[in-house]
Amino acid sequence: MSKIADTAKIFRNVHLGENVIIEDYVIIGIPPMKKKEGELKTVVGDNAVIRSHSVIYAGNMIGDNFQAGNNVNIREENVIGNNVSIGTKSVVEFKTKIEDNVRIHSQAFIPEYSELKEGCWIGPNVVLTNARYPKSLRSKEFLEGVVVGRNAKIGANSTILPGVKIGDNTLVGAGSVVTRDVPKGKVVAGNPAKVIGDVKSLKYPNGEKAYD
Repeated sequence: MSKIADTAKIFRNVHLGENVIIEDYVIIGIPPMKKKEGELKTVVGDNAVIRSHSVIYAGNMIGDNFQAGNNVNIREENVIGNNVSIGTKSVVEFKTKIEDNVRIHSQAFIPEYSELKEGCWIGPNVVLTNARYPKSLRSKEFLEGVVVGRNAKIGANSTILPGVKIGDNTLVGAGSVVTRDVPKGKVVAGNPAKVIGDVKSLKYPNGEKAYD
């Protein structure tokens, strides 16, 4: 049975699944600029938990088992899969693609045209970028989203530059600045980030493998 707080605001043409929890002061389906209320369909799947003060704009297609922390902001016309979690104070701009089982930690920034592939993990305070020359004369015409591969892990406080492709199963060390594509299965770290090893070679202090 769904629980929607009295203080939440749900706009027209919003379709909520079964067993959703919408906490205080959440806004869902607010129209973006130049759109009217109800013009864009918004879908949130079954078993969603959307915590207080989060804002989800119109035109989002969100799958089942979605979780949003407090003060999450999700702009319009994104496609978000099943079992996706977006942490407190994170921002997802418009027209991104977020596949199943993605975890976005707290205070991350995901700009327009980003693609987060299945199972990837975005650490706290990670910033993806898409403008090669910010505020240049034709900046908006040449935006390039970051692609984060399947099961890739982006460590806390890392910055990924526009158009970079992070390969499947890679690990980006905390605080890295990634300026070029990262091959599959590699560990990169530093500013600018460089390959320092293979994910499969990582071990815990007791000698056990960290990853299969």
